[in-house]
Amino acid sequence: MTDVVDTVLGFILALIISTIIIYVVTKLLGEKEGLLTALFAAIVGTITYTIAYYFLGSGLIAGALAGIVWLIALSMLYKMGLLKALLIAILIWILTAIVGWFLPTLTGPL
Repeated sequence: MTDVVDTVLGFILALIISTIIIYVVTKLLGEKEGLLTALFAAIVGTITYTIAYYFLGSGLIAGALAGIVWLIALSMLYKMGLLKALLIAILIWILTAIVGWFLPTLTGPL
């Protein structure tokens, strides 16, 4: 039972951290959407990567495919072009990696 509680709490913590990082990066790049959109982007990213890793394993193909799907989702959620979504995604991934050094969360992206 304690493993389930730890997993759920870890997921919630990771989701909060991801939401904050997405929110900060998108605000720095001039997006108007709020925390709810950032939360939805974090949830979509988590679901996308989880599905890709489940069906394709944790290799490069799964990561690349999930990344492309998440880029499309970001561009649709924030109503921006794919190049700006790519820039935002790269900054999010860099910031998430830096935060992960100091505040470890669940394994995997976002």
